[in-house]
Amino acid sequence: MIVDKSQLFGFYRDITSLDQGEHTILEYVWIDGTGISMRSKARVLKKIVTCLEDIPEWNYDGSSCQQAKTLASEIILKPVAMYRDPFRLANNLLVLCETYIWKDGRYEELAPANTNFRHFARPIFESGKIEKPWFGIEQEYSLLENDTKFVKQPLGWPRGGFPQSQGPYYCSVGATYCFGRAISDAMIKASIYSGLNISGTNSEVKPSQWEYQIGPCEGIDIADQIWMSRYIIHRIAEDFNVSVSFEPKLFKDWNGAGCHTNYSTEKMRMGEGGLEYVYDIINKLATRHIQHIEFYGDNSKRLTGHHETSSKDTFTFGIGDRSASVRIPTTTAQKKLGYIEDRRPASDMDPYMVCAMIVDTTLLEKSNVESLIQHYRKWRQEVWE
Repeated sequence: MIVDKSQLFGFYRDITSLDQGEHTILEYVWIDGTGISMRSKARVLKKIVTCLEDIPEWNYDGSSCQQAKTLASEIILKPVAMYRDPFRLANNLLVLCETYIWKDGRYEELAPANTNFRHFARPIFESGKIEKPWFGIEQEYSLLENDTKFVKQPLGWPRGGFPQSQGPYYCSVGATYCFGRAISDAMIKASIYSGLNISGTNSEVKPSQWEYQIGPCEGIDIADQIWMSRYIIHRIAEDFNVSVSFEPKLFKDWNGAGCHTNYSTEKMRMGEGGLEYVYDIINKLATRHIQHIEFYGDNSKRLTGHHETSSKDTFTFGIGDRSASVRIPTTTAQKKLGYIEDRRPASDMDPYMVCAMIVDTTLLEKSNVESLIQHYRKWRQEVWE
């Protein structure tokens, strides 16, 4: 059904103003078995919810989400974070959930579902919290008018062809070069309303590609907020009949999409140890480069050493170098304090994986990442099969 946009948004404005009394609509949000797509469904509680403990566990059909077989399809939703609902307004909430399956037919013990990497990341963040790790993640995405197995039509691109070559689209202004600003602006407002720590947005090098930044956030909160931000941008674009793609490389000769991860510890932010400490952190990342690449999303076509990327096969770093694996901002080099930017993560990366790996590599004397790695590899094997 095609509806005029002004009519649609007018309807939303009117319907959200209706009095719902002492009721709270909870939109339970989770990651499905693809590891990148999200699902959600609503539940009404006949009370005002004021804290996470007020929100009950729930369940859903995992066989329809690539997470279970039909004969044992029930997946348990455990709420882990809540945010104000920018779509339904009032007292309503978005609820981010971890997902669990029953270990066996006795239904006595739960185990993390296939894409519940948060469960295994939690103890890693807990072990590193004394260093107060901060993250700021730059989530890139593409807006598509048509997204099927056979056709990927970016918003504003000519039918059956390509637009003018890259150059004028980054941080662009005007209808000739900028496609999708209304969606990006709605994302900022919705994120602020929800309580996400959004810090900015801009159009990117490839036309119809955008970026927003979440952070700084401490510990596991960054990953929770990235996942909820992905849900919000999908929901906004849905009303414009536009698809959001987190695919890292849509077209060979155009810039890919990343999820650059800015990172600092309290010691780095205070300047304790100066640049020597910064280089020590970077050297630790270098020693586990190949391992990190495995868990940094699909970089098979993106990290080529071209289009503002490093090679996935070689670790590099540099001051102000956007072709490096890790960039040291010039302000960090100048002031000998601040943060570093890991430019390797792809746009489809799992933030629990990436940020937990960084904490484990740079802060923990004894690695605690093996359970997380094994769970991830088991899931990947299931996907390939």
